[in-house]
Amino acid sequence: MSDEKPINKDDPLVTVRHMREARFCARGGRVVAARYNLDFLHFATHGYPASVLEATGDAMLIKLATMAREEAEDEA
Repeated sequence: MSDEKPINKDDPLVTVRHMREARFCARGGRVVAARYNLDFLHFATHGYPASVLEATGDAMLIKLATMAREEAEDEA
């Protein structure tokens, strides 16, 4: 968890690590981010709160948010 912020179990950060664990490619991540006006560079360096990704309604992003929420629950 090197440079990630502390886990907020109510709205954990979704990071590129989650994307890699889900085996999503960076190219697809950039395309999806652009579709929802999300800054992929921001995502890659800081992450986004799970609620931001869930609000898109996109199944791929919701999967990542779910992964982050499950991880936060496990660590709480």
